[in-house]
Amino acid sequence: MLSNRELAQLIYPSLPHTPEEYEEMYPERKLPEGARVTRLGPSPTGFIHLGNLYGAFVDERLAHQSGGVFFLRIEDTDDKRFVENAVETIISSLAFFDIRFDEGVTENGDIGSYGDYTQSHRGEIYRTFARRLLEKGMAYPCFLSEKEITAIREKQEAEKTSPGIYAGWSKYRDWDKDEALATEVESRIRAGEPFVIRLKSRGVPNASAEETARHTVTDAVRGELSVPDNFQDVVIIKQTGIPTYHFAHVVDDHLMRTTHVIRGEEWLPSLPIHVELFEALGWDLPVYCHTAQLMKIGEDGNKRKLSKRKDPELSLDYYRSQGYHPAAVREYLLTILNSNYEEWRAENPDASSDEFVFTTEKMSSSGALFDLDKLNDVSKSTLLRTDAHELAKWLKAWSSEFAPEYGYVFEDMDHLADILDLGRHDARPRADLVYARQIMDHISYFFDESFSRTDSYPEEAASDAGEILTRYLESYDHSDDNGTWFDKIRQIATDLGYAAKPKDYKKHPEEYKGHVGHVSTVIRIALMGRAVSPDVWAIQQIMGEEKVRSRIGECL
Repeated sequence: MLSNRELAQLIYPSLPHTPEEYEEMYPERKLPEGARVTRLGPSPTGFIHLGNLYGAFVDERLAHQSGGVFFLRIEDTDDKRFVENAVETIISSLAFFDIRFDEGVTENGDIGSYGDYTQSHRGEIYRTFARRLLEKGMAYPCFLSEKEITAIREKQEAEKTSPGIYAGWSKYRDWDKDEALATEVESRIRAGEPFVIRLKSRGVPNASAEETARHTVTDAVRGELSVPDNFQDVVIIKQTGIPTYHFAHVVDDHLMRTTHVIRGEEWLPSLPIHVELFEALGWDLPVYCHTAQLMKIGEDGNKRKLSKRKDPELSLDYYRSQGYHPAAVREYLLTILNSNYEEWRAENPDASSDEFVFTTEKMSSSGALFDLDKLNDVSKSTLLRTDAHELAKWLKAWSSEFAPEYGYVFEDMDHLADILDLGRHDARPRADLVYARQIMDHISYFFDESFSRTDSYPEEAASDAGEILTRYLESYDHSDDNGTWFDKIRQIATDLGYAAKPKDYKKHPEEYKGHVGHVSTVIRIALMGRAVSPDVWAIQQIMGEEKVRSRIGECL
């Protein structure tokens, strides 16, 4: 009868390296004490979402503020979900939000000494460690067909016992205890029949809570977790020879010397499997950080998970195409991730967010509430702190990729910076710039290519609009200061029967046609096409005299 070692040799007859050689090829990293090594491991499914960015930000902060390493690994073992060009989308999406990797997959190939960083390229490594588990009798080949597995599931449902394949349900688990079965296994392997390799779990199935062995695992977000023994004989190598996520991430995180694994709380039920795999391979467990799921307030007023189907804001494409500045998204995610961040920001209004000391201890273990309105508010404050010339450069880069139709806006970058700076240094600074598309609409009246008059003259002054604009054009002097300029508008108003002050009109509406505000709104609409805008005098200074006179002339 075959021994475990002979079985392993039969399944994997020739592999280039031993586990010990891989340990030498991927040595312990030479990093400062306390340095953390983190990784982001997205699947190339074509959909990269806010949760990926949320996790990546934790990864990046933990690694970089400790003098460690942050790398990108593509976890493409689920070949059924692979989408063409998805890897390029992942890389470009994360780059857009200024996520900085030290190692891993890039558009120009891998960088770093611990690759290959794409799991589908690491098959020989996984086979080597699968063979080691086979040799030790900790794994076995399983020939159960889908039909047989379905029958097992139905029987388990009828018996009201735990579902899955574990002790007592796959005869192949104990192949080495029956000579006839061992012969069958050998002949089927030699015949090339398909099979999976399962972990031979040590756990006791359907044991009571008192009988179940437990492990203490320290979670950096949730503290000490009591994890029950795994009893499921999970698949570690599929029929295709490709590893499952469970097995691949354990092997890779060990060899790449990952110290902290940040992932969503949906992986908590799998933790017993991962604990057993690390122990079976004789490796120390990394520090797991199971983050809270991103939630939002639904239409019924209750919290619910962000949904790919219901919530376009779950996709990073939404934020890229709308043009949210990476610093704003970064700022907002920090308010969700660390409960003390907003207090820190209030005390350090001008500091870079990189100066904030991020800690897993301040992360919430319950649902993290995502609020698009709050993101918009945070974005307003962030852009207010962003230099106008830097903002102009960023808008140009965004436009070239997502909205080339705005090319005319960037013909004079100093002029654009003046527009973006409008009112931002006033005693009460304007904070109304949110994201790129909104900004393009917001400043559209400065450019003839996008100018349009969308609002109507106020009813109180509509009949006098022509006269108001004629007098305004006659009195207009581009060199007037703000006070002199407005005194002229007030004079036009009083000459035409309007109150010089809104409060006078409010007290005695019967004595006036309207007030000076109605008159100035006529001018505002002629120049900007809208009834609400920043200070008209300041806008005119940026527009220049020629454009001011041209716009008024068009209305006459």
